Amino acid sequence: MAQDLHTQMLKGILQGCVLIILSRGEYYGYTLSQELEKYGFAEISKGTIYPLLMALEKRGLITSQLRSSPDGPDRKYYQVTSAGTAARHDFVEEWHQLTQHVTQLLTAEEETGHDNKRKPTH
Repeated sequence: MAQDLHTQMLKGILQGCVLIILSRGEYYGYTLSQELEKYGFAEISKGTIYPLLMALEKRGLITSQLRSSPDGPDRKYYQVTSAGTAARHDFVEEWHQLTQHVTQLLTAEEETGHDNKRKPTH
């Protein structure tokens, strides 16, 4: 259950993070993966990144361009569209609001001394 929650939360967050990184410049899949690793997303598999890029492209948030590579097969480089820039801005705004609300909740929880080991009542 905890892993499912983690996975679902990460999917939405990862989309915003990819838009933030791509707003800095063009990347192909592998270099994007390396950039995510720099920020602590080492557990993200390549099998997660490519479907995410395809979904973002399908939604018109990014575009891609195939270019030849001196090291082997052609590479698909991704860049953010104007719609992607707007989505990135929305993500950042929503993230700031969400983290502020969660921080307030956690602070209140700590102040009341609630034990986080208690089982929830349903």
